[in-house]
Amino acid sequence: MKTQKKKFKIPLLLAVMFAIITGIIGGLYLPDGIVRLFITFNSLFSAFLGFIVPLIILGLIAPGIAELGSKAGKLLLITVALAYAFTLFSGFFTYFVCKASFPFVLGSITMTEFAEAASLKPYFTLDLPPIMGVISALVFAFMLGLGIASCEGNTLKKIMEEFKDITYKTIDKVIIPLLPLFICGIFMDITVSGQVMGILSVFIKLVAVIFLITIVMLMIQFIIAWLVSGANPFISIKNMMPAYATALGTQSSAATIPVTLRQTLKNGVAENVASFVIPLCATIHLSGSTMKIVACSLAIMMISGMPFDLYMYAGFITMLGVSMVAAPGVPGGAIMAALGVLSGILGFDEKAIALMIALYIAMDSFGTACNVTGDGAIALIINKIYKP
Repeated sequence: MKTQKKKFKIPLLLAVMFAIITGIIGGLYLPDGIVRLFITFNSLFSAFLGFIVPLIILGLIAPGIAELGSKAGKLLLITVALAYAFTLFSGFFTYFVCKASFPFVLGSITMTEFAEAASLKPYFTLDLPPIMGVISALVFAFMLGLGIASCEGNTLKKIMEEFKDITYKTIDKVIIPLLPLFICGIFMDITVSGQVMGILSVFIKLVAVIFLITIVMLMIQFIIAWLVSGANPFISIKNMMPAYATALGTQSSAATIPVTLRQTLKNGVAENVASFVIPLCATIHLSGSTMKIVACSLAIMMISGMPFDLYMYAGFITMLGVSMVAAPGVPGGAIMAALGVLSGILGFDEKAIALMIALYIAMDSFGTACNVTGDGAIALIINKIYKP
């Protein structure tokens, strides 16, 4: 019997780090003609991203809402509401903390000069307009998902599930593998324009800030769980640490489900409650992902001189919690699902999107670990509510 050899796959984080280093070195030493090849690829890839983002929104959100809606029940509604509340709290908490601290943390770092600098031009461009706008795709996805759930249309549901599979494969087999090359080109452009040291400084400072916010966020979540369930927050967090460590390695909430489930049971959650809550929250609870996206986007807006206010971010955070529902269980899936909201509400352009992807993936493990560990807090609360 023949045994298939397992293909070695380079972790996305390592690929992105290599792309950043290669981009910086290339920007310093490669001739302009070769750098323009990378910039041309970036132009084509950006056009492709602009075309496919509305389709990603439709392919992820509509089936996700349809699947949730088909599982009627009080326990489902409470779990979804609690997971979304935790996600919203994470977004707003991160916004206020970062808005107050970033002027001191980031200092005088600015990308205004970079935005105005004369970059090298691509050899040619491609006009690839999207089938629909981002906001139109969001509204259509909500309408379609809710409609399938309420009408119980099996035919349309099956079509959307197959479309979701196509979307997953497009992200996993096309977009994610090409992202390092895209990021490499962006950092070549940044290096040529003389802004690379400022961007690297932002990377390092953001990692430190997000790690501290993660610790505070998890403490708040388990203190809330303690107030409801009476479970000692320090013991509960200690029991969830294997799930946290596993998520750091897998970068996937879905892949960490077995460990998260086992550790949740150690916290005294009933098996039937844990078996329901943990797989569901692996899809819908996105406190860590929201935290990273809000922090990184706010940093980019500040150093780029882009205007923002609480009302803008309130809409952004609210939509973000829905847009990432059912994001694929592959590293970088959440940021792919959030691209439409970033461009549609915050007005991110090609360079801002590329930096956002690089920043997010560099810290992907922290957000995923925060997501799965917080699932344990939600399970404790649901377990108390469910018990007669």
